[in-house]
Amino acid sequence: MTVPHPASHVFERLESEVRSYCRGWPVVFDRAYGSRLFGEDGRPFLDFFSGAGALNYGHNNPVLKRALVDYVERDGVTHALDMSTAAKRAFLEMFQEVVLQPRELPYKVMFPGPAGTNAVEAALKLARKVKGREAVVFFTNAFHGMSLGSLAVTGNAFKRAGAGVPLVHATPMPYDEGPDGEGPAFRWFDRLLAGEGSGLDMPAAVIVETVQGEGGINVARSEWLRGLAGLCRRRDMLLIVDDIQMGCGRTGGFFSFEEAGIVPDIVTLSKSVSGYGLPMALTLLRPELDVWQPGEHNGTFRGFNPAFVTAAAALEEYWRDGRLQKQTLARGEQMEQGLAALAASRPAAVSEVRGRGLAWGVEFADPSRAAAVCARAFELGLLLETSGPRDEVVKLFPPLTIEEQELEEGLALFGRAVRETERPARPAGPR
Repeated sequence: MTVPHPASHVFERLESEVRSYCRGWPVVFDRAYGSRLFGEDGRPFLDFFSGAGALNYGHNNPVLKRALVDYVERDGVTHALDMSTAAKRAFLEMFQEVVLQPRELPYKVMFPGPAGTNAVEAALKLARKVKGREAVVFFTNAFHGMSLGSLAVTGNAFKRAGAGVPLVHATPMPYDEGPDGEGPAFRWFDRLLAGEGSGLDMPAAVIVETVQGEGGINVARSEWLRGLAGLCRRRDMLLIVDDIQMGCGRTGGFFSFEEAGIVPDIVTLSKSVSGYGLPMALTLLRPELDVWQPGEHNGTFRGFNPAFVTAAAALEEYWRDGRLQKQTLARGEQMEQGLAALAASRPAAVSEVRGRGLAWGVEFADPSRAAAVCARAFELGLLLETSGPRDEVVKLFPPLTIEEQELEEGLALFGRAVRETERPARPAGPR
């Protein structure tokens, strides 16, 4: 196991107690390339975390790095708020040509700020402005960000408690299941909307993740998503899909909602949209919803041009044809088969394996087991994190560009971590 470098003490002295990932991974990282990070001592770690989905194309992707270095070396504009720049123009043209037009998506593009929660805040604000209503519906175990508006539509009790103020104007509904287990949640939701005595204020919008990442890799069925989209149309509510973690190819298609055949009114993107781990977020909206007044929603870092450069390079390199999508789906099948075999060999320990593309979760019957598996995996040289309301799920998020043998290596290390965290059976007592 890598011993923390003495220099790490500076983090304990000066950095806030709010830090979290470093507690599970007690090493000072120094370099990263492809699917691996390296400690200061040179020890490699296979990355099945991918910056929480911000590094779909791996660390220091050489194509994106070259584009970034060339741009910086020629003194390209770095900071520009919402001024027009050559880098922004190139990204917008590439995004329209490679992403929007082939999918016949009509969206206008808004740059709301550098982070995913900025994109969500803009989406919520716009939906309320367009519809003139305050309420927004979200779903159990949802996660949409850490600023107050995003927290209001987040389900995790621990994160909500950190707000320090009431989180209002948001209503939770069950995610892809009826409250009695007998039908999809949108049917129950529809009855509430129709009932004058239900107590539910007419919402401006519904916000949903097609796959809940932080919620435990919960995968919504395509028919449920189509039913929800239909309900939003019938009841004059906007449908917002939060694709911050599952977009940019994580589930196969560029957008995670493509498989369901729906077209949301608003889409939020961030994390891997820059392709290089640089801060960048988008709020995509139907043109008729673009009712903003100039400067009505702004931010100092909504125009980070180096991110435009790497984002355009990623689209050119990986989304001109269907190669990455096909590879992601093939690697996803490889991962599904490996995890299913592991689960079958440990039926008492593993409750469920679920996922899509290269987003997978393994739920353990004993919730504390997931953290123990992640800790042992780190000792073995594999980076994993937990998710779910009780941290009962191990989340597997390798880069989309991972090689087949690297994926096999990671699955083998994960299986070893599962086996080596098993508690020995207690000897039978006297009869």
